[in-house]
Amino acid sequence: MKKLLSIFAFAALSLTAFGQGGNTGTGGNDGDYKSLSERVLNLEKKTEAFNVYLNYAASYQMGKTTGGDWNSAFRAKQLRLEIKGQFGEHLTYRLRHRLNKSNAAMSEENFAKATDIMMMGWKFNDYVTLMGGKMCQFWGGFEFDENPMYIYQYSDFIDCMDNFLPGVALAFYPAKGHEIVLNVTNSYSGKFIDEYGAGAVTADGKLLKASNHPLSYLINWNGNMFDGLISTRWATGIYNQAKGYTDKMVTLGQSLNLPKFQIYFDYMGAWEGLDRLKIATAELGGGYQTDVRYQTFVAKANWQFAEGFNLMAKGMYETTHTKDLGTFRKSYGYIGALEYYPLKDQDLRFFLAYVGRKFKYSRINTPDYNTNRIELGFMFRIKAY
Repeated sequence: MKKLLSIFAFAALSLTAFGQGGNTGTGGNDGDYKSLSERVLNLEKKTEAFNVYLNYAASYQMGKTTGGDWNSAFRAKQLRLEIKGQFGEHLTYRLRHRLNKSNAAMSEENFAKATDIMMMGWKFNDYVTLMGGKMCQFWGGFEFDENPMYIYQYSDFIDCMDNFLPGVALAFYPAKGHEIVLNVTNSYSGKFIDEYGAGAVTADGKLLKASNHPLSYLINWNGNMFDGLISTRWATGIYNQAKGYTDKMVTLGQSLNLPKFQIYFDYMGAWEGLDRLKIATAELGGGYQTDVRYQTFVAKANWQFAEGFNLMAKGMYETTHTKDLGTFRKSYGYIGALEYYPLKDQDLRFFLAYVGRKFKYSRINTPDYNTNRIELGFMFRIKAY
């Protein structure tokens, strides 16, 4: 079947539910690109057991915060090594490691924060797959699952999540285009004392005690309907970090995928007995906040308006709410980018992007402020082998 989308629609590869270079899953189809070994050495690819990618993005950035001066610098945005493959009909594996992040092992999981993913999967049949290892939690939302290289700016919600964690996932495929995942992982990467500190207390003075079983439990549904016209990524779950506190989260993503236009809308909500995202705690100080509610709305559109070009627009609205203060913090994000794809046989893009943020406060003395950033750079998902 001919592809409905050109290489430019690949800019929206997060809009498909499974494994096109995103965060969740052990593998999948990354397009019909030839690897460097095939192009340079004329080596014929005869197996899918070993695939190597380099996710590299860099840009020249100019930025300004309210009251400050414009400043600029060249910056490496992303540098991640990814290796994945499939042996026969049943066994798959995937490794993704950040080359520009600390390699120190975390005290609880014994993985480095630099290691996003190190997992294996076993496909029992066409209906059931079991996955285990360090993985991205199977939360919903298309911003959440998009390859980090393609994100100009995350929402605060996702920016503050700790979602690459060891655990297991059981995936069911009840019908064509539908996946249901049951996922259990750790709730955090380090031991409790490393995450919260010795003698940590809540804002009202209660001593925090480590949970005996700091785990996250979630269920995820990925849907692909009407020949890919509409896709969904929905999930809900609970997680426990300290004794006596339970957190709940709902993440709902839905997308519309037309041949030259794609748009998704995500809703993310968290009701946290203990402030896991720590946005409220950082803003208010004086101990860890409890009974915190976060809500986030994200919309992103891609329009392939001409051969070789994509226009991207993204908007974000987020609120932070505590029991005592109500909604005291609101943040807004507005992002636009013009992307140019010079090659049809490589996932390479050059871009000019603007990222604006606005933060508004009420009921506390923190002043409102804005940030602005302009970027000129490139992204290249290099298929090395």
